[in-house]
Amino acid sequence: MRKVQLNCTKCEEYATISGMKLFIISDIHGSIGALERAVAQFTEEQADLLVICGDYLNHGPRNPVPADYAPPKVAELLNSLADRIVPVRGNCDSEVDQMLITFPCLAPYTTIVLPNNQRVFVHHGHLHTPESAAAMLPAGSIIVSGHTHIPVNEPLTVNGKSYTVCNPGSITLPKADSKPGYLLIECTAASSAASVVWKAL
Repeated sequence: MRKVQLNCTKCEEYATISGMKLFIISDIHGSIGALERAVAQFTEEQADLLVICGDYLNHGPRNPVPADYAPPKVAELLNSLADRIVPVRGNCDSEVDQMLITFPCLAPYTTIVLPNNQRVFVHHGHLHTPESAAAMLPAGSIIVSGHTHIPVNEPLTVNGKSYTVCNPGSITLPKADSKPGYLLIECTAASSAASVVWKAL
């Protein structure tokens, strides 16, 4: 059994497990329908943790208002899953959102250490580039962000070190002809590297 550490600016949580499956979404922007579909798939995938890369309730001044825009209902559903969520702050999130959300959602980034000791660095994407994030991380780390609303899953080399850069896109407002989707990151203590897969919702 391996200890998995979740580090953020406000808290540390520990869980002892032999394997881990992360379900990653981003950019909900207040859409209750999109979140309900994502949560249903989270349950279907039997993932351990729901990782959210920010932008929970506010649609944002540059985006259209979703047809099913219901921030209080989004907050209520998220709060019901609080003990399973690993959150970071998006550029549309603020202190007023924290008044509705019961788990701490305003940390700019967090790092998940997988059972094989591989790092998953989670941030929204408006404060760090993949390259600046890589500069803080050991080789082999997985860098996860949202913000662009465009899915990504590709390798990155910085100063001779290899990383994986991925983005689930937006479950509500996908851009560049992409579809709403999510990422799955899965590994065991015996894995040489975690698997990273993007799937459409």
